[in-house]
Amino acid sequence: MKLWRILGVVLAVLLVALGVAWMNRATVLSMIAKSRLPHVEPNRPVVWAEGPPTPAAGDRPPNVVFILADDLGYNDITFNGGGVANGAAPTPNIDSIGHQGVSFANGYAGNATCAPSRAAIMTGRYPTRFGFEFTPAPVAFERMVGTEAEPGAIVKPKFFKDRLADMPPGSTAATSGAVNVLSVPGSEITIAEVLKTRGYHTLHFGKWHLGGKAGSRPEQQGFDESLGFISGASMYLPEKDKGVVNAKQPWDPIDRFLWSNLPYQVQYNGSPMFAPRGYMTDYLADEAVKAIHANRNRPFFIYFAPNAIHTPLQAKKEDYDALPGIKDHRLRVYGAMARNLDANVGKILKALKDEGLDGNTLVIFTSDNGGAGYIGLPDVNKPYRGWKSTFFEGGIHAPFFMRWPGAIQPGTRYAYPVGHVDIFATAAAAAKAATPTDRKIDGVDLLPFVQGKAQGRPHQTLFWRSGQYKVVLDGDWKLQSSEAQKKVWLYNLAADPTERVELSKAEPARTQAMLALLKAQDANENVKPMWPSLLQGPIFIDHPSGVPQKKGEEYILWDN
Repeated sequence: MKLWRILGVVLAVLLVALGVAWMNRATVLSMIAKSRLPHVEPNRPVVWAEGPPTPAAGDRPPNVVFILADDLGYNDITFNGGGVANGAAPTPNIDSIGHQGVSFANGYAGNATCAPSRAAIMTGRYPTRFGFEFTPAPVAFERMVGTEAEPGAIVKPKFFKDRLADMPPGSTAATSGAVNVLSVPGSEITIAEVLKTRGYHTLHFGKWHLGGKAGSRPEQQGFDESLGFISGASMYLPEKDKGVVNAKQPWDPIDRFLWSNLPYQVQYNGSPMFAPRGYMTDYLADEAVKAIHANRNRPFFIYFAPNAIHTPLQAKKEDYDALPGIKDHRLRVYGAMARNLDANVGKILKALKDEGLDGNTLVIFTSDNGGAGYIGLPDVNKPYRGWKSTFFEGGIHAPFFMRWPGAIQPGTRYAYPVGHVDIFATAAAAAKAATPTDRKIDGVDLLPFVQGKAQGRPHQTLFWRSGQYKVVLDGDWKLQSSEAQKKVWLYNLAADPTERVELSKAEPARTQAMLALLKAQDANENVKPMWPSLLQGPIFIDHPSGVPQKKGEEYILWDN
């Protein structure tokens, strides 16, 4: 009898413990995730390869500096009169690139999420041509985002557990590096590889997110030197650092995953991971300035890709303190991150000027996609509808500037649609480098169009696809198709650039013709994704996350 009592007590204790663990499962899972973080060594200096002591005789091809912000919304800079908190966090350095060169009024991201967009930039090709259709993410991330709905959600996400069997070998392991199996094929040719044929020294800073298996790392895809992180995100500072101000979004599973699973680390050319020095964006820009000095006497290509201003929302305290007029804490942290990004763009522009290089440098600035709805801020993509992960304009209509003194007239405003796919061909043409002839390159050289030497549209059609969610822009007409919802949206962007008047029923012939364009693109140009989407989740168009969903509101289903 005594034994049964003991067993009963033990069972009761176990049940209580399990109940407590279940109620605090987010904390428990966070502790487990943090215990699996990779080892990170202390900071160590990076010694950049020195170019020649003096410039070579004769003409020198232009340097190319490509700056790619992360999740920067159309309205996060002050160039168009807006900016974070109605301009409370001005971005004069980013704005200067557009004022001193060309601003593309209708610049389009390669995709509505980061990795496929970056693949389009690096290759000049639609990522659906080589199967890099979805953003690489750990299975634990996909499961969390695919199963945890926002409080009170009407439309809930789905996680496709049965598709795990179709994932590439090794990609589903419970290790921090498993996600790097999901990579751009090494057979793809990057703009770095093309520029190396013209003697450029090529450098990458920051986020890669194009995979890490053999042949796919930056130092294996044309970059002589790479300092950054292979995965899709990183901490800016340790969460409890005295110099950081944090903002969390408790309704958002993406945010909860990042705080638990991100290390604060970088690598140099595949070295062991080591800690950066200070705030991540500052560190990357300071190292880029050193690299510009080291390469001042030879042509160079810099791909500067900080994770700013992607979540987790972490601002440097001095940037936060500089914005006392912004009363909302989350908005103030976000504005401080935008302010810091702008200051670091300014460091790079100043370094080019100090070295006497700015007159012979093509500077390109854009964002990988639109601002994210999951940060809970309503105005990041204003005046456009939609967010990151949607193909509404808010998700793919990005800030897009190019500056090249002597080649691009200051204050140029170019109206026809252009895309991230064009950066490859434009940079190659500026360097007088030959582009590959053994594959379809979707981008075009934009310089003749900007200079008035070429007339008409650079593109009659542009395409996007993320699983069953597909889009075509044909002239001024844009059609989105969500096959999972059996729904289409048709807009005339010439008359309705912010997509307020849906015309599919009023224009049935045009709708069918544009659906046929999508079908032909799928049949003749796209390939099967290299891995399946594991989740499908709703993204509401007209309000950010953290706002209660209401019946009848517009949403799309995002596959990843």
